[in-house]
Amino acid sequence: MVYSRLFQCLLLGAFLCGTPTHAATRTPNFILILTDDQSWVGSSLCIDPDDKRTGSDYYQTPNIERMASLGMRFTQGYAPAPYCCPTRRSIQIGQSPARHLYQKDQPGWTEYYKQQPNIPQSLKAIDPSYRTAHFGKWDHRFDNISPDATGYDVSDGPTDNGEGGGPGSDWPAANEDPKLIDHLTDRTCGFIAECSNEKKPFYVQLSHYAVHLGVYYKQATLDRIAKRQKGNFHNIAEFAAITEDMDTGIGRVFDKVKELGLDDSTYIIFMSDNGGRKDIPGFESDNLNLPLRGNKGNMYEGGIRVPFIVSGPGIQAGSISHVPVSGVDLLPTITDLAGQQLQHDQLDGGSLKSLLNGQSEIVKRNNDFLIFHQAVTRKPQSAILQGDYKLVKTWNENKLELFDLSTDLEEAQNLSDKMPEKTEELHNQMVTYLDEVNAATENMGSKAEIYRLWKKTPN
Repeated sequence: MVYSRLFQCLLLGAFLCGTPTHAATRTPNFILILTDDQSWVGSSLCIDPDDKRTGSDYYQTPNIERMASLGMRFTQGYAPAPYCCPTRRSIQIGQSPARHLYQKDQPGWTEYYKQQPNIPQSLKAIDPSYRTAHFGKWDHRFDNISPDATGYDVSDGPTDNGEGGGPGSDWPAANEDPKLIDHLTDRTCGFIAECSNEKKPFYVQLSHYAVHLGVYYKQATLDRIAKRQKGNFHNIAEFAAITEDMDTGIGRVFDKVKELGLDDSTYIIFMSDNGGRKDIPGFESDNLNLPLRGNKGNMYEGGIRVPFIVSGPGIQAGSISHVPVSGVDLLPTITDLAGQQLQHDQLDGGSLKSLLNGQSEIVKRNNDFLIFHQAVTRKPQSAILQGDYKLVKTWNENKLELFDLSTDLEEAQNLSDKMPEKTEELHNQMVTYLDEVNAATENMGSKAEIYRLWKKTPN
């Protein structure tokens, strides 16, 4: 891989521009709540009030609704990828997985990733008193990069699905602490209280194992749900139970922030790592992501559009934005809210600060589009979103599909034949970007084969 001047910078401060302008009262705190495999419609919050299909007709999640009532919900929130691991990496460094995980240069991508400005390092460069923590599912996979190695002060280590009760032979089943929801909430609330007592600003990421398979839940929650009438689209009581147990944990975090008097200086961000599964193995169900097309693992809206909410000082309560935003925007947003702008030529995200403050309806990024991409051990597929139009390319079939999301949320009408010029325009932008970042556009082998390749290269 040809490394740019980015890697020649010795100090993170080279990427942070401007004079710090902290919040009027205190240096801001940040809490990121990241759920696992939660569908865009996987809560009782109607994400788009003009479309009643955008909330579950069965799950009851009053705390997610509460979060939206206190902040801004984004009807077009996106995960950087339709899978867990690439999204989690992208959130930390503000880059598309095409730049790191899905590289032609597989032996070099780990070192590349380690050299990128990330959330904990950037905040500490702004203010060394920041304390940072990561609790729950880390899932950086294969190369065992740990949260500690990337700058986190406190963490659970390089965890993956196994630590949270991954798929097994005993699920669905009742559990006293399903998917460690209570444990992770306790850890998060304890860290917040500790930082408050020490009067130190903080960033804490609570990465839930829920609602990823397997399905575990509290028996009392299931008993309560069993009395409820099932919905037309959502009707799996066990899955409703794990969703609602997680929602209870989210509410406890909000309560702790309020109890400590930190609500005027704390931003709380909520999103999922990818879209929901099509169905839950062992249960009879249709597409759990309806009205969206697709599901976890592909580039249709069901795979990448996710719940996305931000609350905090200066954000109008109950506000709604239809501007497309992504997990790649979190790093530049957090640094901007902390007082300095993060700028470098390989940053794919942009700051949402002016959007959150109601000052603009535009997100300034290095490119005026959002890009989604997977290959290597996944089915090679890409998508580009610019304005209302989205182009999906399935590489093995050389298939292009163009959609106007403003009129076709379901992605049912392929406009590529009717709009060949727009199709070509977006396709050229997509291919040019992927070429520039040296992204692979083919399957390069099984996970085991790629793992062996990585193991030959020291990290």
